[in-house]
Amino acid sequence: MYVAVKGGERAIEASWRLLDQARRGDTRLAELSVAQIREQLRLAVARVMTEGSVYDEELAALAIKQAAGDLVEAIFLLRAYRTTLPRFGYTQPVDTETMLVQRRISATFKDVPGGQQLGATYDYTQRLLDFALLAEGDTEADTDTTTGTASLNPTKQPQPEPMPRVVALLDNEGLIEQERPTPNAAEPADLTREPLAFPANRATRLQNLARGDEGFLLAMGYATQRGYAHSHPFAGEIRFGTIAVEMELDELGETVEIGDIDITECQMINQFAGSSAVAPTFTQGYGVAFGHSERKAMAMALVDRALRAEELGETIASPTQDIEFMLSHSDSVEASGFVQHLKLPHYVDFQSELELVRRLRARHGKPNDEEQAA
Repeated sequence: MYVAVKGGERAIEASWRLLDQARRGDTRLAELSVAQIREQLRLAVARVMTEGSVYDEELAALAIKQAAGDLVEAIFLLRAYRTTLPRFGYTQPVDTETMLVQRRISATFKDVPGGQQLGATYDYTQRLLDFALLAEGDTEADTDTTTGTASLNPTKQPQPEPMPRVVALLDNEGLIEQERPTPNAAEPADLTREPLAFPANRATRLQNLARGDEGFLLAMGYATQRGYAHSHPFAGEIRFGTIAVEMELDELGETVEIGDIDITECQMINQFAGSSAVAPTFTQGYGVAFGHSERKAMAMALVDRALRAEELGETIASPTQDIEFMLSHSDSVEASGFVQHLKLPHYVDFQSELELVRRLRARHGKPNDEEQAA
């Protein structure tokens, strides 16, 4: 038994060396740097930060490099590292209406305060391969004639600015629900420090969905649109930009700004027929994610609205409206671990099932003792 364990250790160490070689690839090609991943694979970095629950572009890029581009593995790496970090406290709630908007669109109103701002998006591309990208070098950068170096010209970029919310247009007429802070309300639970428990309130659900696997939420959000929920969604507003983060420091006795982060926010608007106690109105689904993560934020908002079925008095008729089902299966780290544990040795378990099947096959088609006695 001891020899088998030692042999396994040597095999694992050899596997680590092979993994390093596979990750590096052809050494005749330049190695991909963390800085390149951070700047040029920004959408992948945003997903890893969001689901890894750590806003740090460099660490997310490092995790992507270490995982050879496997984003689920990178999320696992970043979340594991997160557990080693000291906790200094909680930041103040952010007001996303003060966001310096780089992109902001609404599918509900053509003319909105501040206007539609398309920004950088794949929405209007033809999804054709651009073979020009096979050429080496950055052809879209401006070249500094004095130094011969390439640099982006910041004057070409629109300057971000705060914009009012689109849903305020409906709120002014009292046509949409608005969640506002309740005095003396209990602090929301911290899902990163407390295990998920049911029943789960909306604050807990939103934390879970923010960390949830984008692919899972995308599929479930798609299902809600195909009839597996009582909702007809409209993208009230999707905005991406920079927002300041503040923290109250006891030593100073005041709130200070500790930095800026990029986030994507989505407010989905859904029709609600009302009830005996509530007049017909519009309800909301909400999604938010680090970086430029529109698909994740939209899917999250769709699922959030579906999970509000019980509180709105709607019939729960599909898994997309089942809080326990959705929250228990949305985490990529847990899902990946449970699926991939099947690669671990299960020799004893399989041998017991193998013997059982052999005995059952041996008895298959033979009359039992009662039939023989008759």
